[in-house]
Amino acid sequence: MTCPICTKKTDPKYRPFCSRRCADIDLGRWLTGGYAIPSTDPEDADDLPEAMENAAKSSPDRPH
Repeated sequence: MTCPICTKKTDPKYRPFCSRRCADIDLGRWLTGGYAIPSTDPEDADDLPEAMENAAKSSPDRPH
């Protein structure tokens, strides 16, 4: 198996990555929104702010 970040051979300690560095790069991409599934419906973008607000209100772990 190869690392999804740099394509080097994976290290069992950091699987599926080859190193801590590549694992951190991947985490950074998740945290900054680098990975996203694009919407096929342009109208969905209009609903996003409302959906995020509703999700924040209903989440039990988040302070209001």
